Amino acid sequence: MKILFAASEAYPFIMSGGLGEVAGALPKELSELNNKENDVRVIIPLYSRIPGEYRDKMTFMGAINVPLSWRMQYCGVFYYRLGNVGFYFVDNEYYFKRENIYGEYDDGERFAFFSKAVLEVIKFIDFRPDIIHCNDWHTALVPVYLKTCYRHSEFHRGIRTLFTIHNIQYQGIYDMKIMQDVFDIAPEYSSLMEYSGNINLMKGAIVCADFVGTVSPSYAEEIKDEYYAHGLEWILRDNRWKLRGILNGIDTENYNPGTDGALAENYSSRDISGKMKCKEALQRDFGLPVNPGTPVIGMVSRLVGHKGFELVSFIMDELMERDVQLVVLGTGEEKIENEMRHFAGRYPQKMSARIEFSGRYARRIYSGVDIFLMPSKSEPCGLAQMVALRYGAVPVVRETGGLKDSIQDYGDGGTGFTFKTYNAHDMLGAVDRALELYRDRTAWDKLAVYGMSRDFSWRVSAEEYMKLYRKICEE
Repeated sequence: MKILFAASEAYPFIMSGGLGEVAGALPKELSELNNKENDVRVIIPLYSRIPGEYRDKMTFMGAINVPLSWRMQYCGVFYYRLGNVGFYFVDNEYYFKRENIYGEYDDGERFAFFSKAVLEVIKFIDFRPDIIHCNDWHTALVPVYLKTCYRHSEFHRGIRTLFTIHNIQYQGIYDMKIMQDVFDIAPEYSSLMEYSGNINLMKGAIVCADFVGTVSPSYAEEIKDEYYAHGLEWILRDNRWKLRGILNGIDTENYNPGTDGALAENYSSRDISGKMKCKEALQRDFGLPVNPGTPVIGMVSRLVGHKGFELVSFIMDELMERDVQLVVLGTGEEKIENEMRHFAGRYPQKMSARIEFSGRYARRIYSGVDIFLMPSKSEPCGLAQMVALRYGAVPVVRETGGLKDSIQDYGDGGTGFTFKTYNAHDMLGAVDRALELYRDRTAWDKLAVYGMSRDFSWRVSAEEYMKLYRKICEE
């Protein structure tokens, strides 16, 4: 099968979050299936922030002009092969030579150009995919353009689309006045794009794509409810027949405590003794007293509201009364960053926060903590809880989205401790249950090893995606 993965970022070239990990790992696994018969390719923008070690090895394939309303925009095409996957990079310095990947005043136009470029580039390179797998609002216009601007194109006829929602909170909402001028959508197609009086790019993709995916089965159900859907519940209910949820995986080669060079000492499920060295190193890293007997709780997260930090702040004083240490790593909303700094200053012997993004420290947290806390208000999938299991940390999570699908409660034979309601003391109760088990180190180590043995590799997810791709193409 010929598969094109269209995304706004992809590891290892450029990544700001979970989407980048998916776009780097899933195509790799898809290319390994069916005796490596799948032709899998990825297309992303050529951002100026992509490191020179990759840019210098790219092959320039040529340049084309991409029509976008009244504009004819330059589009350079670069190529880089990584394993069995071919990566294409869309070059236009006006749109992508920026300090930031996202958050620019003209993001709508930038990613409209990219979506148009996707459909022009495949013709330029003579690659007609069976399916284009689009991701989040940045590529939402690909299925829309196929049903509008390219509806009479013989080359594009019959190409199927899957649109995956990684986070429904970000939808690509703009004023209706710019629909034709910026997005190149003719007035007769305005009903595809209009929602609540605005252009809604994600709504357009949900309507136009052949199937709509989410990154966990529970999230697929949750987003049909107004509590989670950020206004799109009616559109999703109307299109529920084509909505599917597949749990993300993790790159088990990249996240491997047996080979990870960031760790103080490597270890595996066969011998987890090295984890204690990692714990001692983590306590030193974060300026906490080195005490192997004190359970360490860790959080690696964007410091934003839906990640549950308001619950943590609410019960912080009570938590600090326990014999625990807490380490936090991440950046985000100023209010939450300041709260974490405040508590670190208030409890310097028990709590430490690094307000930064650091892959190295993230891995040292995964390897060094005993408990990994994710009390999210909503979590489409979440990768950190699966990475934590891989490193022998026991998750405490709220039962939502991918957290619910990946972590079951210890009392039910699962790998962690869970709580249902978005309530600070329910969260604290789950932490207390974990701390109680921690006192029995034999039982605790057995639970940690059990978590390390769970298979959250991308191969499992890739096989499910192949089943969905075949279904989409057959229909």
